[in-house]
Amino acid sequence: MRIQIIGYSGSGKSTLAERLGEVYGLPVLHLDAVQFYGNWQERSLAEQNALVQAFLQEHEGWVIDGNYARVCPQRFAMADVCLFLDIARLPCLWSCVRRWWRYRGKTRPSVGCEEKFDAEFLRWILLDGRTKAQRAGHEAHLAAAKHGVRLRTRREIDAYVAALKSGAGAAE
Repeated sequence: MRIQIIGYSGSGKSTLAERLGEVYGLPVLHLDAVQFYGNWQERSLAEQNALVQAFLQEHEGWVIDGNYARVCPQRFAMADVCLFLDIARLPCLWSCVRRWWRYRGKTRPSVGCEEKFDAEFLRWILLDGRTKAQRAGHEAHLAAAKHGVRLRTRREIDAYVAALKSGAGAAE
């Protein structure tokens, strides 16, 4: 099983990736940890591509969370399922604030950097991370997927995982 999770900041991509990794016994790759290292330093696109390519070659099945469409774009075609967490702005904002509170002064495991929340990130959550172009990219990945699933609420995400755990279906 190969699962790609896309969505907005704070939508729960990393959390869902961990849950699905546990359900299926698959390795999980967080693209935030590929893009960033240390104190939010960014790797070059070449470095990011090399890291993701190595992961794809090392593992037959996987869960990858993160948008980063320019990073190893073949992962979208390789995925059996693409999950789009199409969560509204305010729940995403609330999740980011809770995450910041939980990890303030600590390194967040899915990134490898100390958690931060600033005006720039607030603007990203509410506006810049939700442009028409970004939404169109998410929609295109979902439409092109072998199997695309849109989840709009936390309740839908929980029901999806519960159905997988009960054996009611593969990641469909």
